[in-house]
Amino acid sequence: MLQLLLTPLQKHVSWFRIFNYTSFRLVAAAITALLLAYLFGPRFVRFLRKLKFGESVRSDGPESHQSKAGTPTMGGLLIMASMSISVLLWCNLSNLYVMVLWLCTLALSAVGFIDDYSKSVLKISGGMRARTKFFWQIVIGLAFAMLVFWFPYAPKGMTEQATSLFVPFMKNPLMNMGLFAVLFWLFIVVGTSNAVNLTDGLDGLAAGISVIVIATLALLAYITGLEEVTRYLLLVHVPEANEISVFLAALGGACIGFLWYNAHPAEVFMGDTGSLALGGSIGMSAILIHREILLIVLGGVFVAEALSVILQVGSYKLRGKRIFRMAPLHHHFELGGWHENKVVIRFWIVGVLLALIAIASLKII
Repeated sequence: MLQLLLTPLQKHVSWFRIFNYTSFRLVAAAITALLLAYLFGPRFVRFLRKLKFGESVRSDGPESHQSKAGTPTMGGLLIMASMSISVLLWCNLSNLYVMVLWLCTLALSAVGFIDDYSKSVLKISGGMRARTKFFWQIVIGLAFAMLVFWFPYAPKGMTEQATSLFVPFMKNPLMNMGLFAVLFWLFIVVGTSNAVNLTDGLDGLAAGISVIVIATLALLAYITGLEEVTRYLLLVHVPEANEISVFLAALGGACIGFLWYNAHPAEVFMGDTGSLALGGSIGMSAILIHREILLIVLGGVFVAEALSVILQVGSYKLRGKRIFRMAPLHHHFELGGWHENKVVIRFWIVGVLLALIAIASLKII
């Protein structure tokens, strides 16, 4: 918004031109969201405590988690609010990418909020019914996929690129998915949304890994929108995709500010309000910059967490035996004797390593 308001005035005040630079607005968006989350965090936590929006802890989980019962949840509201204010200030709101990402992210957060509210306030065991939550995730994911498919944000002659599947380490697209792209993108959005939700089980784990993934995607989005850079690196160029990096910077900054209060011992949990939205925004951003396959590497921690649950459930139903001590994967290591902080830090390290591998793939063709 500031760009639209102040850019016309640059003929009178020359330094207003700085608002045209994506790099400046990217940094400003991250700092703004971080400071908002940090400054309003204590007041927000007190507000949640006053309303008694407490987290319920699964009885079959690690014994050390029982002390967390009653810790304020719905911290995702702080992330979404800080991100949204920063987006309004620093993003180019005429950019279709930003508007679709922002609105779909907030929609997923709303689904998570209803689930959290059902569990913590209405005291409904398990919260929103799984099939209902899954239904609304599909609706939002499908709406996003259809918008991207029927209204590709690309110059004339490049609409076919919107449905092309690009694979790391390959110069040319593997295939054109055509109408199948809608189903593929739907799977990505719903899958990442639930994967981050499953990862959100330890203090700072989901928020920390999300920051790593979001920061890497922001870099990739910035590069993808620069034609000269993509030509040099032999990468797909998506016009104006660098604006996505401003949105992701705002989201990442909000996560860092939230992490200040979510670090062990957590004063607040993000809940489904935050995890569903974070996962969905990560998946949608990867789709818009054609990094869907690379996301499997970059978000490897989220993938491992989701796969551990799938394998655990499948093995128990088919063989009557469990593969892991407990799923998701982070609980397996906890029950193996690792302290919660050790699990979180080591998962962060793995996340950084995977991010470096993802960045290294840019020039290995």
